[in-house]
Amino acid sequence: MHWLKWGQHFGPLSGHESKIGDEEYRQILTTFAYGTGLGTAQLARNITGVGDRQISFLNQRHVTEEKLDAAIRYTVNGYNRFWLPSFWGDPGRAAADGTKWDIYENNILSEYHIRYGGWGGVAYYHVSDTYIALFSHFIPCGVWEAIYILDGLIKNKSDIQPDTVHGDTQAQNAVVFGLAYLLGIRLMPRIRNWKDLKCYKSSSEQTYLHIQALFSKDNIDWALIERHLPDMLQVAQSVKAGCIAPSTILRKLGTASRKNKLYFAFRELGRVIRTLFLLEYVSSEELRRIIQGATNKCESFNKFVKWVYFAANTLEENVRDKQLKIIKYNHLIANLLIFHNCHSMTQALKELQSEGMEITPEILRTLSPYRQHLNRFGVFELRERVVAPVDYGIQL
Repeated sequence: MHWLKWGQHFGPLSGHESKIGDEEYRQILTTFAYGTGLGTAQLARNITGVGDRQISFLNQRHVTEEKLDAAIRYTVNGYNRFWLPSFWGDPGRAAADGTKWDIYENNILSEYHIRYGGWGGVAYYHVSDTYIALFSHFIPCGVWEAIYILDGLIKNKSDIQPDTVHGDTQAQNAVVFGLAYLLGIRLMPRIRNWKDLKCYKSSSEQTYLHIQALFSKDNIDWALIERHLPDMLQVAQSVKAGCIAPSTILRKLGTASRKNKLYFAFRELGRVIRTLFLLEYVSSEELRRIIQGATNKCESFNKFVKWVYFAANTLEENVRDKQLKIIKYNHLIANLLIFHNCHSMTQALKELQSEGMEITPEILRTLSPYRQHLNRFGVFELRERVVAPVDYGIQL
């Protein structure tokens, strides 16, 4: 905490001043124990002067999801002040993707993941195009990820405020495109088998040279959009004001019931926006490269956080709130490592420049603040000392 006082966001749930004397020390140990999977008991065996109950006490009485989010946000803001990330990407873009974490079968969240196999949940991250993760969530395996893609941007209160979000095929559907547009968010996913999606014409009278085959026979129902536009704007305003989460309203809009007129209106608007995006996606190779690069960074972060969680293969908690706290502890450690790496790389590059090496923007763009030089397991020292020989004759 010499550079970032992220521990200031932890503290007693009562709001009173902490009475722990070595608070910063305990905060670091608690974050390390839960964020790496080592656990309180195992860490206490390797650290003198602190017991496992002292570590778990801080987690139970001083740390909540909101406090972890505040510490993460503080770290992101510190990282954003560096000069180097400006060469790595556009802060106006972010990508969202999930990675499966194994959890025990017998709990409410656990579901069997068809693609990856095994029981678990999905840690869902929103990662800035400059590599640092802005938001994390823990969701069931069976849910369509597009439901949660807007949550990360709406709940993100850091200095990095992207207005464009990328994802994979599961990060989109017509309803999400419609809601994202009204929220002022550009949804630009990487879509597998985009040819299977329909493009819609504004009217049946219109024909297009060379690309007529891309369009379906269906047309946009502009009257439906106009009729329900006030209601859709009211929903978007409620989301913007923080009265309701995007994932909540998207779950409500997830059925094509005849009674759910708002669903059809959002879907119709989404068809317009998705058609425009697909035409741009097909025609622009540069756009496809940008989207591919952003999603690759998010997938790299997924591997990075699992690499940081080196001491266990399973989230050994059955309570949903505790599972999410572990995900956020892990997210915090990953962001702190990214911050540290960026600082170290900046200093190293400055030294190389002072020695006469030319540092070009092209060189800087090839770097990333992830894991290549990190040492997860510390330093092991073999010390030579005189020991007594083994006496095999000792009996009791």
